[in-house]
Amino acid sequence: MLQSLSESIFGSGSKGGMNNHVNMNPRAGKRSKNKSFESSEAQYLETLKNELKIKDAAISALSAKVDRLEDEKRLNELEAMVKRRHRPVVNVSNVINDEGRQKVKMGTRGSLMTQNILQAINEPKKTPQQVIAEKFLEVFQDPVKYMVYLQSDEFAKDLIEVCRAASEVLEQQSRVVFLQSPVYVFGDIHGNLEDLHFFSDNLWKLGMDLAAGHFLFLGDYVDRGMSCLECVAYLLGLRILYPHKITMLRGNHETRDVNGWEQHYGDKSFLYQCKDRFGVAMGETVWEECNLVFDRLPLASVIDHEIFCIHGGIPRPLKDLYTTEIQAIMALPNVLSIMPSYDYETDWMKQVGTDCIWSDPASEEMETRLDGTGFGDSPRGGGAVCFGHAAIENFLSTNNLSYIIRAHEAHAYGVSLSKGARVFTVFSTSKDHRQGEYAMAGCILVDNEKIQVINRSPKYKNKYVHRRSSVTLENLSSHEIEERRKLGLVRFSIAMEDMSRLIAQQHHQEENDEPDEESFVDEPSNDDVGVQSFAETLRPGF
Repeated sequence: MLQSLSESIFGSGSKGGMNNHVNMNPRAGKRSKNKSFESSEAQYLETLKNELKIKDAAISALSAKVDRLEDEKRLNELEAMVKRRHRPVVNVSNVINDEGRQKVKMGTRGSLMTQNILQAINEPKKTPQQVIAEKFLEVFQDPVKYMVYLQSDEFAKDLIEVCRAASEVLEQQSRVVFLQSPVYVFGDIHGNLEDLHFFSDNLWKLGMDLAAGHFLFLGDYVDRGMSCLECVAYLLGLRILYPHKITMLRGNHETRDVNGWEQHYGDKSFLYQCKDRFGVAMGETVWEECNLVFDRLPLASVIDHEIFCIHGGIPRPLKDLYTTEIQAIMALPNVLSIMPSYDYETDWMKQVGTDCIWSDPASEEMETRLDGTGFGDSPRGGGAVCFGHAAIENFLSTNNLSYIIRAHEAHAYGVSLSKGARVFTVFSTSKDHRQGEYAMAGCILVDNEKIQVINRSPKYKNKYVHRRSSVTLENLSSHEIEERRKLGLVRFSIAMEDMSRLIAQQHHQEENDEPDEESFVDEPSNDDVGVQSFAETLRPGF
């Protein structure tokens, strides 16, 4: 009976022979359960860790893919800005000596195969226009040596030949040129090769082809100065020889209405100088051929997709036709006369073209008189406009740009900054603009991370200034003086004064058979700015 009671309470054994018994140590069972729980918990944690590792690996893989895609995007953007170029091996080296540079055969310590490869490389054959361009560069270095050539029909024909070659190249170029820094930016030149010599002596002394960076000229190459023909010949020569190194934009003086205005500019008019040098018929032909080149010059440039460069200023927006002003400039025809216009030039084309070469930043007092878009009539008149803070802000924002570099306005300091330090004005001639004897010629270097200003000090003495010790009036006739004046080698007013003195002296000698020793001063004037004696009026370069 006790047994059956025990079985009823605790249960009987199973058929499998397993005996039921009372667990007299309940803690032992709990420990067993805890161990089982801890084991399963550890397994669960391990599983979570493995899952995290897998997810971390997936995240790392996705991050790597994102980085790779971003790198590819940046690479594509860079490739869009910088084109891959083919650079053939050269077999010559440039040897620099006191007389300049000389090309010699490159030496090698390599294998016979390397020597054979170098010997098999031939210098690219130069076109007739490139040969003429090289001569123009030689003339630039020593104009007195080439005085006869500079006044000859040969020079006129050579210049026409180079103009026609340049026209063909420029007609294929976009109206907006995109460049990558470093870039040197130059303003108005206006026939002043003295200041241009300063830049060549210091920025591309060994030759533009051996200088790092690009050279961007913002226009106004002619008028006001006496060396317009030499200026155009030199710059076009550089453009023919080194098209990958130099870009020439168009200014308002690269139009027929302006550079043909003899009544206003007199002997400093480009048309006058062409006719005075070569005669009316040949002179007008040279003038027209140069203007055909000017018709094809691009109007703007953008450096590093950040800095907008132009001669005058930003054009008024044409929202009904183009989303941005840069799109409107790029849509202009590749041959554009502007002033006067060709028959196919529509109103919007003439407006955009005129704004690019004529507009100016508005003065602070004019800001209140501008319209809602930030534009207004310019004090220059003739339909020119000026632009204020609102126009600048809208232009930079719409085109995703930071700065504007322009020329067009004379400044005694070479470079000025205005409109909230967003607009640079650069002027690269220190003469012929009533800026005083201490005026400087400036340029801007847009480097990878900086914008830097370079100015010619008024005290800088160009090596092409001829001192009394080397050039004297005794050896020059009145005809020779006049020839130098026509070439811009002699300042007009001082040349006329010295010519009168020379004629008087010659007349005195004829009467007395003795020279007047007091008519000439052996020592040059101690003037840091201007050149006062005749010998020092021989302009550096031209």
